[in-house]
Amino acid sequence: MKDDQAKYPQLRFKGFTDPWEKRTLGQTTTKAKSYSLSRDVERDHETGYRYIHYGDIHTGVADIVTEHTKLPNIEPANYDELRVNDLVVADASEDYQGIAEPAAVVGLPTHLVAGLHTITLRPSSASSLYLYYLLHTDSFKHFGYQMGTGLKVFGISWSNLSKFTFMIPSRPEQEMIVKLIESVDNLIAVNQRKLAKLKELKQGYLQKMFPQNGSKFPQLRFAGFADAWEERKLGDITKISTGKLDANAMVENGKYDFYTSGIKKYRIDVAAFEGPSITIAGNGATVGYMHLADNKFNAYQRTYVLQEFLVDRSFIFSEIGNKLPKKIKQEARTGNIPYIVMDMLTELKLSIPQNNSEQQKIGSFFKQLDDTIDLHQRKLEKLQELKKGYLQKMFC
Repeated sequence: MKDDQAKYPQLRFKGFTDPWEKRTLGQTTTKAKSYSLSRDVERDHETGYRYIHYGDIHTGVADIVTEHTKLPNIEPANYDELRVNDLVVADASEDYQGIAEPAAVVGLPTHLVAGLHTITLRPSSASSLYLYYLLHTDSFKHFGYQMGTGLKVFGISWSNLSKFTFMIPSRPEQEMIVKLIESVDNLIAVNQRKLAKLKELKQGYLQKMFPQNGSKFPQLRFAGFADAWEERKLGDITKISTGKLDANAMVENGKYDFYTSGIKKYRIDVAAFEGPSITIAGNGATVGYMHLADNKFNAYQRTYVLQEFLVDRSFIFSEIGNKLPKKIKQEARTGNIPYIVMDMLTELKLSIPQNNSEQQKIGSFFKQLDDTIDLHQRKLEKLQELKKGYLQKMFC
């Protein structure tokens, strides 16, 4: 970093005025011993000894390690064990963003050892949690990008990691920063659990409120409905077409919604469709993702547009969401980019109640559930953006 690096962060707690001091990781930590312990050393029985593998860090199993953290058992041996306030970082990753992904040891579940592809840092003038959050900042990710090595698997050495230069405040100010970001992390975790439970609840209702395994009757049903459901092809109950535009046709602050193969909606100045419609992403990582599209809008050329419904739109939205992922998994044409083709949609078989009122009740039920999920998703995203902002503005 430059010698004229700012000695004060953009955002600071009241009462702290001292300039921050320049340090390197090599000056604020010492390297403790890690071991080349791979997965084949794990044991099914309780041994009293556990270890942190770089895979545990990347998957979040080892993140903020406490006495309650569940980690793999290994046979006892004469190890140099981890201590409270140690920081264990993964020295290997599939991409630069994961280089030196950290785990902070704030409590010991038992005798604990650092395993394969890890570097153990023992802080001397900083808390492990402060360094944990520091290693999540953009400035460190940029450093990792510059100092990391490798082609298919990226890595970083202790000699390079120790060169990371940063500004550090007094210990009391470190603790205040950690406390604030921890509180946001806790809110994120609570909302992630709520969102996961809502998604699990929806999957349960999809299993019970739609017929399964060739049956014509669902397990769970609104009162007053008893007729058998019928099987119809999606192409027989709606008109299916595609957008015509390239993905980069979007216009910032455009007049209309523009649907691509991503989750996010963009804007555009020219409309080609008018709702009520359903759009379905036809390729990419979010292939099969759907939107309820209303008013005038436009669509990317690999986005499918459903219109002119012969059954309730909200019901069809839920039933497609129930059946399409399975069909994509079975039949998707795959290459470098997964995608679906028109006949996968036109030939998609759906189970439909003959009574329009039952369609509407089911559609409305899932629409409310989806709205609740979307609400929690937006809240989670705002909290994640808040944390990102703190990481940018409270470190220098």
